[in-house]
Order: sequence, then C-alpha cells, then structure tokens
Amino acid sequence: MGQTKKINLALQGGGSHGAFTWGVIDRILEDGRLEFEAISGTSAGAMNAVVCADGMMRDGNDGARERLEHFWLQMSKSARSSPIKRTPIDVFMGNWSLEHSPGYHFFDALTRVMSPYQTNPFNMNPLHRLIEEVVDFDRVRACDCTKLFISATNVETGRVKVFDSKSLTADMVMASACLPMVFQAVEIDGVPYWDGGYMGNPALFPFHTQTECSDIVVIQINPVERAGAPRTAQEIMNRVNEISFNSSLLKELRAIDFVSRMIREGKLSDNEYRDTRVHIIENQDVLKPLGASSKLNAEWAFLTHLRDLGRATAQNWLDANFAHIGNKATVDVAALFQGIGPQHQG
Repeated sequence: MGQTKKINLALQGGGSHGAFTWGVIDRILEDGRLEFEAISGTSAGAMNAVVCADGMMRDGNDGARERLEHFWLQMSKSARSSPIKRTPIDVFMGNWSLEHSPGYHFFDALTRVMSPYQTNPFNMNPLHRLIEEVVDFDRVRACDCTKLFISATNVETGRVKVFDSKSLTADMVMASACLPMVFQAVEIDGVPYWDGGYMGNPALFPFHTQTECSDIVVIQINPVERAGAPRTAQEIMNRVNEISFNSSLLKELRAIDFVSRMIREGKLSDNEYRDTRVHIIENQDVLKPLGASSKLNAEWAFLTHLRDLGRATAQNWLDANFAHIGNKATVDVAALFQGIGPQHQG
C-alpha cells in the first residue's frame, strides 16, 4: 500500500448528489493511502459520515465501502414508491433531472403554500427509519478510529450546532438533514433544529481544536458559481439555496486563508496558530448541468452513475495531489473570493 497520510474530511449536503460523495469516499478507501482523522458532515454528508464510521468499526475500509453501498441501495429501494419520478421521455433521453415530472412540480408547489406541520401532521419520515435500520449508533458512538462532527442549525438562535460521535443519535443526523419546507423541525433536548447547511455545510472549525491534522479535504457538490441570472421562480429559489448553502463554508475558508497568510508573512506565530492546508475534490463540469431537481432523484441507476463519477474524480485527484498532502495546499482559496473559482495548484 505504501505511505499512508491523515486528512480531515469535510462532506457537503446535497440530497441524491451525496452519491457522488459516496463514490469519492469509496475510491479513497479502496486506495487505502489516506486515513480519516475526522469527518465533518451535513445532511447527505452527515449520512455518508455515520455510515462510513459504522462500516469502519465493522471491518475497516472494506466494511465502510460495503455499508455505504448498502445504505445508498436501501435509499433507492425506499424511494421506488415515490410519485416523484422521471417521465418516460426523460428516461429515454437519458435526462436525470425531474423538471418534467408532474409529481415533482406538485410537491414543489405544495411546499410553497403549506408547511410540513400541515402536510405531514404525524411527522412521518421514512429516512429516519432507514438510517436507524442501516446504522448501528452504539457502534458509531464507540468509534475510535475517526471522529465525527455533524452540523445542524439551531432554529431559535440561528447558530450552528455541532454534534460529535460520542453522543450521536439518529435524531441528530435527521436534524442535520431537516429541510424546513419538507420536514418538521427535529427537537433534541427541547431545542428545534433544521438542516445544517444553513450555518455549516459542513462546519470546519471543529477540525482546528479537536484534531492534530492540518489537511482538510472538502468534497464539494454544491456549485459556488453559476453563469447568468436565473429567470423562473424555481430557478431563483434553487440559486438562493445554492448561495445560502455555500456561504458558511466560504466564510470558514476565507478565515483559514487569512490565518495562513498571516503565518506565512510572519505576523502570526505557527506555534499558536495552525497553517491549514485546504484541498477540494469537485467536478462541477458534470454536477452543475444536472440541476437542483435531480437531488430528489433516488433511482439506483442515477445513484450509481454519480458514484462512478465520484470514483473517477477521486482517482484523478489522488493522481494529481496525493504527494502534496501533508506538504502544501492544492487549492488557491483566495481565488474563490475573486470570482474565478477554485484554482488547483500544482
């Protein structure tokens, strides 16, 4: 296997697009040269994180790969009865989005005029049952190989809440994935929580105080940039969500870049501050055209398509960047704030 290196892994949320993250993790685990000191995840990223930790405790990297595949397969099976499906024409044309699905548009319109407290008064959530069936949370809480940090948004204060693996429950994972227009707020110890993407997608700050590793690898699935102004009401709402769900991550990356520059310029001591090396695994060329509606497409063919894209992207990233882990950042974070996208450094 050769030399192994440690990284902190940051997993964004993004519905079904989390299967791309599954593919990236699957290839990294198969490669075997990177170890996860900690994983921070939100929404679908939180689910990937807990399933991965559960699998690692069962049978190392092979166990994590098996459990991730099992989770996404069960996710697909549970969605078979959903009315939100592609039309036959879209299936024939190979279009993965749900833009022409009557079920999708009915559901979207319903969430704009009625709250989940009206449409789902008994608070039924099949995803909650699925995560409890797939993940052994006693095993996750006992995980000693990887730390977990799961982000949710405190509805009352608007602040991020980070749950760690030592006390993690299925409710906390559901809180991290609780879209307020779709699900009732998840209450934990009397406090209501919504999706963590609003305030931490995912949160990076726990890495600074809870780990020794200085390399953060972000698996990014939400587009930062999208050309042109959206025109339709749906396009506008989708873009607002993209901007909102990236804002907290960009803010933390800006802070990391500022501290690193101060250290390099000798204005801060590296004995007191950490010069964090940032790496990003992304493939916006293939994810961006899919559109926001495809995040609700849980067909197995689509999930495995995303997995394969993630695996290929991870392989390309490993070939280009593994040697730099532990030595230097592979992304020019400052470029993210100059409107030119993440610049991958050689």
